[in-house]
Amino acid sequence: MADDLSAVARFLYEAGTLKDTARTGWWMAGVKQPESVAEHSWRTSLIASIIAKLEGADPARAAFLAVWHDTQESRTGDVNHLGKKYASAADPEAVTADQTAGMPAALASVVRELVAEYEAKDSPEAVCARDADKLECMLQGIEYKAQGHAAAQRWIDNSRARLTTETGRRLADELLGQDPLGWLRSALGERD
Repeated sequence: MADDLSAVARFLYEAGTLKDTARTGWWMAGVKQPESVAEHSWRTSLIASIIAKLEGADPARAAFLAVWHDTQESRTGDVNHLGKKYASAADPEAVTADQTAGMPAALASVVRELVAEYEAKDSPEAVCARDADKLECMLQGIEYKAQGHAAAQRWIDNSRARLTTETGRRLADELLGQDPLGWLRSALGERD
């Protein structure tokens, strides 16, 4: 007998709402239409795989952790750091348990374990995924600053300061030293 996938299907619709869930902290930097949680999570996963590979951790596992790190925000919304000062933070593990209720046990347990591992910060892959989350925020801040949002410097500085891996810090320094559109000039064969 095949597993009942109705709860999985419901979750996939739920996860789709993250494509329309704005990262609200950027509003304080003057960004009227910031990236979505889903956009942030995608690039965080990519960065996590890169950091993990260069740190000697499992890149697939780090990316897997990063993909799931903000899925709870489909229920809680994106609560920025100022908002967390006033609202009690939802427990990501409790939210995930609700989200995975009714899913096939093998799937639900893996997702719950991923979120617990990310929150515990004690595996090399979780450390890499958490650094990727900070590095993605810094990178987004650099891009917003280049678009004229000078207040994004606060996010750049705070995110850079919270990096813990050598690769994350080195990559941050490299990103800070480059023009966000330098990749395009390079791809077109233009000189700086």
